[in-house]
Amino acid sequence: MNPQILHDTARRYLAERYTELAARYSRLPNHGRAADGYHYTDEAKAIFPRYGVVDAVLVEVERLDGDRLPGSSRLADLLVRAAGTAGPVFTDPAREIEAQAASEERDRFTRQVRVWAATADLRAEPVGYRRVLSEDEAARWRERLTARWGLVDLAWHPMIAADIPADVTIVQGEALWEEPVVDAFRHALDRLGVRRVIELREYGPEYAVEVNLTAPRYTGAEGVWSDESSSWIAYASHEGTVAFGGTLVPVLEQVWPGVNSRRWTP
Repeated sequence: MNPQILHDTARRYLAERYTELAARYSRLPNHGRAADGYHYTDEAKAIFPRYGVVDAVLVEVERLDGDRLPGSSRLADLLVRAAGTAGPVFTDPAREIEAQAASEERDRFTRQVRVWAATADLRAEPVGYRRVLSEDEAARWRERLTARWGLVDLAWHPMIAADIPADVTIVQGEALWEEPVVDAFRHALDRLGVRRVIELREYGPEYAVEVNLTAPRYTGAEGVWSDESSSWIAYASHEGTVAFGGTLVPVLEQVWPGVNSRRWTP
């Protein structure tokens, strides 16, 4: 078996499983809360640990470099290990329901891996390159982009105490949740010859990701995007702004005709 197929199959499964479980949770009455509005129902406790585990396993699976995967047998072992070791881990006896749900979800993924590994003609649509950066890699990128763009603790314009240069474009953050706008951003990167993007976050996993999978959005953690050239930057803030700088700006303005109507004003 091609290890890439196994890796893609695992990533797709985890992404789709997360979406399925999150949707199931969203349909619970009262957002999963008990009648007192404070505690969670047993039904909620049996769901949210599952998508927490799925998300954590996906992070571990994506620490594996899709360009340098081991053989399929070794990869299957690593996937099973990810299922057993990725957090969160519920060990408090008072959280019996959550612990059981998490354990069941780990076992579910492990069984899936074993089925896939035993399938000689396994097929999978490519899901695109995305790899979790090591802590050292992320630290080096922070230093590099701080030196190049004047970041302050990973923050940039308009969230730092510095005049906004004339060649920096800042738009309303909600615009980047619209697919046509995200497509324009990706198209601009394509025109610049960008193949992969570095995504740094205020907290949580940080990635090297192919252009077609990247989107400069605030997701609860502020983010910075650039690439090997460091010639451009994007920054999504908690104040509902996304700022663009460098070589990206003139190209983005060419491929996004509505940019002027979505500009941020202080």
